[in-house]
Amino acid sequence: MSDRFKNILKKFLIWKYQHLSDKQFIYISSAVIGLLAGLGAVILKNLTHFIQHLLEGEFINDIHIAFYFIFPIIGLFLVRMIKRYVIRKKVGHGIPSTLFAISKLKGILPSHQMWSSIITAPLTVGFGGSVGLEGPTVATGAALGSNFARLMHLNQTTRTLLIGAAAAGAMSSIFKAPIAAIVFAVEIFSLELTLASMVPLLLASITAVLTSYFFLGNDVLLHFNLQDKFVLNDVLFYILLGVFSAIISIYFSKVYSTIGEFFRNFKGAHKRLLFGGILLGVMVFLVPPLFGEGYSTINHILKGNVSEIVSNNFFHIEVDNILLILVFLFGLILLKVIATSLTFGAGGVGGVFAPTLFTGSITGYFFALVINNSFLFDRELSSTNFAMVGMAGLMAGVLQAPLTAIFLIAEITGGYELFVPLMIVASISFLISRYYLPHNIYATELAEKGQLITHDKDKNVLMLMDIDKVIETNFIVLRPDMDLGDIIQNAVIKSSRNHFPVVNNNGEFLGILMLDDIRSIMFEQKLYKKLKASSLMQTAPAIIDYDKDSMEVIMEKFKETVAWNLPVIKDEKYYGFISKSRLLTSYRRKLINVTA
Repeated sequence: MSDRFKNILKKFLIWKYQHLSDKQFIYISSAVIGLLAGLGAVILKNLTHFIQHLLEGEFINDIHIAFYFIFPIIGLFLVRMIKRYVIRKKVGHGIPSTLFAISKLKGILPSHQMWSSIITAPLTVGFGGSVGLEGPTVATGAALGSNFARLMHLNQTTRTLLIGAAAAGAMSSIFKAPIAAIVFAVEIFSLELTLASMVPLLLASITAVLTSYFFLGNDVLLHFNLQDKFVLNDVLFYILLGVFSAIISIYFSKVYSTIGEFFRNFKGAHKRLLFGGILLGVMVFLVPPLFGEGYSTINHILKGNVSEIVSNNFFHIEVDNILLILVFLFGLILLKVIATSLTFGAGGVGGVFAPTLFTGSITGYFFALVINNSFLFDRELSSTNFAMVGMAGLMAGVLQAPLTAIFLIAEITGGYELFVPLMIVASISFLISRYYLPHNIYATELAEKGQLITHDKDKNVLMLMDIDKVIETNFIVLRPDMDLGDIIQNAVIKSSRNHFPVVNNNGEFLGILMLDDIRSIMFEQKLYKKLKASSLMQTAPAIIDYDKDSMEVIMEKFKETVAWNLPVIKDEKYYGFISKSRLLTSYRRKLINVTA
């Protein structure tokens, strides 16, 4: 940052403090962040479509369709080279990295996140990576919001709010659904929906959607015209669709988690790229609808034009063979999450939002097709309506964002004719999925580590606390072979503490020696050489593991043991102590900051 820029910024900040209230500046900042998030979404989308147009247009037709096999590997290789030689830093996975930054990094996102996804995500998706652009778009907007807040010296609470505003702006720009975008920010980022947060989210969402209209016109991502209205006789089938959506959601999440864990244990980035890229290339070659985000497939489904999907593949399925069509569609449901997971495992950058919509649309369409051709029911279901509602079912189950699912699909349809079936399917899918999957696909890994921000204010305060600020390390350490005389001369006299850790030569914690335990024999000099620290110490009521225990777990250990001080180990060695009084004081301070 140049001196000239610093001076300009300093003058602006002085002017801001003199002429604008905090609330006014937050409102202005939200609008600016919405504009930036909207521009980021437009750039990401246009770059991706430009690459896809080059590859899927005349180029691929003039050479050979077999190039579907090699494109994903080329894209993943380019992403790998850019990460290694241009960015030179880790590119986080969209929304999960943003959630981690909010919960553990005080809302601070690295500056390279403002542009790294804009380069890597279009290469991943444009060359056939089976992931979406929504996650990278949200991550880009969130990084813009975070760094803008840091530049303007805004506090953590405001920084988090601007990150949420950026997320709302990104989603609003992508789908042209400003209301659903606000609900998305609240559900996924666990923001409190108050007037103080509502107005910034609204401003960011409006600004972003206007930006999208300005650059992209009236073009929308999903094309759907409601032809069949909801009728009461279909309620039973929508209930069954909700159950079926939940089953597919659980499958989606489990497979995604399992393959992700497999690749995390896979040594060597180049080996991961080759293994994942080759498998992905084979899948895309055999089943071209798995290529890229899949919105063209979704739009064919929403128009009821299934022939374009089942005929354009290696198997050349006849459009009048309903059994083969059902098998192929069910295969797409099962294979999309595998292709998505392989893309991530091989090093691609993207999100799971589009794959969720892809799987949901086919799930709903497949379900309606099965009912219509089963001869068990005297009903002809609207396959396009069920496809649209199926997307809400998968969003509610996989993303565990039922309100976002309901409002997004309602806005996309241009009305609320399907509002009742949306509510039925989304609520059932969410409730069943939530029973088997405590957290959504974005948050599972963070939740296991106690690093997930939620709508539970007490848990949020504990999670936002910094363990390093409550650990005290200035204790005199005793050895187990020290006698009572050494303890009094070298520890008790020199310290104001009333407890001392006993640690062996390898740094391993053995126990605690309390001043109360030796107070009655402190002046018995005949015992000075006879009694050792190992015989005078007591076992700690509980031990805090620096690397594993979250603040919630630490607080629970104090509650269970009724102790005032507990030892901390780090890397299996003694590190320090946490006192209950220091912990509660830190909790109260953080609570004031969070609720201010």
